[in-house]
Amino acid sequence: MPDDFIHPKVFMIHCANSCVRLVNMVFYAHHGVLKEEHTVGGKYEVDAELFFDFTDAAENDDITKTVDYGAVYKIIEAVLTQRKYFLIEAVACKIARELLRDFPVLEGVAIRVRKRNPPVNGICDYAEADYTAARN
Repeated sequence: MPDDFIHPKVFMIHCANSCVRLVNMVFYAHHGVLKEEHTVGGKYEVDAELFFDFTDAAENDDITKTVDYGAVYKIIEAVLTQRKYFLIEAVACKIARELLRDFPVLEGVAIRVRKRNPPVNGICDYAEADYTAARN
């Protein structure tokens, strides 16, 4: 073998950068600054990017070495629906912290929470809060 040859598996181990995304999860919840938003509620959309090295799971096709998407969804759903928040920023932050707490395999997460038709006295498709967190 040439001196500069790097075995593909060695390269993958040292350079793994993998992510699982759950995109456009939709919930009906009651968040916002206005009293009416807490009463009437509205549609919220969430994207979650889960950063971790899933090389071992992929190479062995082993579900036990990755993240349970259903469990991730349940955590996000619980954060959105079990408490009322004033800010979607707070919702995004809470989701990120819960996921990092409950899934030790995660190295980091990026959470986007969208609020459809926000009350801005004008035309606006959505407001979005984007929060990224990583382990210390």
